[in-house]
Amino acid sequence: ANRVLDSKRNEHDLLKSLMDSMEGYPESVKFLHNNREWSHTSPVLSDIIYVKEEYRAAVENVLEPYLNFYVVNTLAEGLQAVHLLDRNKKGKANFFLLEQLALRDEPAIQPPNTVSAMEVIEVDEKYRTLALYLLGNVFIAENEDALQNASSTAVVLEKTGKYVKGRYTLSGGSVGLFEGKKIGRAKNLEKLAEDIQNQESVVNLLKLEIQQKQQEIVDYKDQLKDQAIRFTQEDISRLTNLVFALQNKVENLLASQTVSEHRLQETQIILEETIASVDGTRQEWMKWVALLNDLRDKLQAAEAEYKSVEDEYNRAQASYNEFNLMVTRQNARIVGLSQELEFKRNQLNDLKSQMETNATQLKQTNEQIAESDEALRKAEEGLVELMRKKEEDEKVLNEADQAYYNIRNKLSEKESELRLKVKEKEMIDQLLGAIKDELSELRLHLAGMKERMYVEFKINLDDILDQPRTGDLPTEELQEKCDRMKKRLENLGEVNPTAIEAFQEMKKRYEFILEQKNDLVTAKDSLLQTIQEVEATANQQFLDTFNKVRENFQKVFKALFTEDDMADMVLENPENLAETSIDIVAKPKGKRPSSITQLSGGEKTLTATALLFAIYLIKPAPFCILDEVDAPLDDANVGKFTNMIRKFSEESQFIIVTHNKMTMSSVDVIYGVTMQEPGVSKLVP
Repeated sequence: ANRVLDSKRNEHDLLKSLMDSMEGYPESVKFLHNNREWSHTSPVLSDIIYVKEEYRAAVENVLEPYLNFYVVNTLAEGLQAVHLLDRNKKGKANFFLLEQLALRDEPAIQPPNTVSAMEVIEVDEKYRTLALYLLGNVFIAENEDALQNASSTAVVLEKTGKYVKGRYTLSGGSVGLFEGKKIGRAKNLEKLAEDIQNQESVVNLLKLEIQQKQQEIVDYKDQLKDQAIRFTQEDISRLTNLVFALQNKVENLLASQTVSEHRLQETQIILEETIASVDGTRQEWMKWVALLNDLRDKLQAAEAEYKSVEDEYNRAQASYNEFNLMVTRQNARIVGLSQELEFKRNQLNDLKSQMETNATQLKQTNEQIAESDEALRKAEEGLVELMRKKEEDEKVLNEADQAYYNIRNKLSEKESELRLKVKEKEMIDQLLGAIKDELSELRLHLAGMKERMYVEFKINLDDILDQPRTGDLPTEELQEKCDRMKKRLENLGEVNPTAIEAFQEMKKRYEFILEQKNDLVTAKDSLLQTIQEVEATANQQFLDTFNKVRENFQKVFKALFTEDDMADMVLENPENLAETSIDIVAKPKGKRPSSITQLSGGEKTLTATALLFAIYLIKPAPFCILDEVDAPLDDANVGKFTNMIRKFSEESQFIIVTHNKMTMSSVDVIYGVTMQEPGVSKLVP
């Protein structure tokens, strides 16, 4: 959040500096912006329209000629600025007059898959009429498809500014690095100011949340440490008691086992003594037999008890092993908890040191804030003093500017008078020069007349000027006669001394062109003869191939059907083999179809197969692939089809894709193809 806030602040400061320096604006706009004689309430068009970021480059392409136009309310405001620029020789500026602005008569129809430019901009209500005038018929497209359906009155833009399609124009190309950065600077400043405020509030909230979470972490760590120690102690006590109980139980079982072994030994001794005294009296033997039976019963009971004790011992052993495993796990858990406790203690120490550091930084920050407040107070006092001094200096500067402009106006009037005098002098000089030029031209003309009269008539004009007239014809008739002779001379034209050379050159050119023409005529005749030979050869080869295909078609058709079935190929226009069509005639026995649609699916397939193999037999290929050709065929036709394939396989190798069992039974090798997973084919035996 802090990084975003710093980025927004940097962008705001950069844009603010560009606005203050009027970067990118013409000299005339900068002059009006900083001039005190003209009201600066009138904004520039680029400052009143805000465009969404993704459409900014596209809209700027359309508004590029108008971005530096001032927007004024009345004609008087515009004229005031024009006069001010004229007086100071600061160039020209352009203006939009809001009071005289009218919407376009015919709104354009929005092309499909486009967005109106009015939907992606923000503008104050007082300037909305101007925005409608400039962007009412402008639409933004995602790609070039919208260009085809756009009306002639609509202007279509590409979203990134790559092209602009106007009423009768199309412009575009690569997008510049700084395109989209000129428009909406003022609105961008407002948006950035709002974003900065929002980001600052987000930063403050995040800081509060961080402090709360840190406190919660400290509390949780204390609770977790106490709980972990208590739970561990309880587990240790419980496991210790369980170990003691199991040890007591094992000792009891061992004691029972020892008693049973002693009893078994005593019984065996008694049994041996009884066997030794077998030769005694029968009565004593009967007693011992009875005693033996009793002892046998006791032994069986002892053995049963021994087995039960042994089973209990095995169970105890298993419980002991399980308990031992549990103790090992608990020891590992205790070690892990001890390590985690040590880690938590270290982390707690780090957090305490960090809190101390943060407290120190907070104290330093508070001191810096206090110092900054004191410096700010002093700066505000100095600013008030500087503002007061600035007002006094501005007042003096305005008086000096007024005096300067008064003197400048008087100087301009004097310069205007001087320019008028200079223009009058230049006009007089031009008139004098024209008179001199005309006099020189008359002198040259007179000298030419003298020379011409002397050359053509051997008459010196100076000698006959003073002689009296000897003729009786009036001057008008002489003038008319002279005019007629001049017209005849003009009709004859000028005498060209190079006409003979031009004639010789044109004659050579004519002979060269005539020779080329003869060569072209000869080449044309030769080419026509070659074309006729090529056409004759091609037609002959076509007829030969057609006849072979026709013969093969009839043979293959009868092989696939019966000998009584008829098939043929007919040329519709035999006179024009280059453009003729070919009719395929197929008439199975018992049918007279007028069109191929009256044939069954199998008959259509066999006919097409016959035609393909008729063409194939002209120049057999080493391999031929057939993809489910036998699908529409019945069993009888499949047999004919497979017999034909086996016959043709002597010259070519056929690869057949099929689901038909009869076709599979007649081939040499079968490859099974299955798809156990979608999109993955696999060969099977």
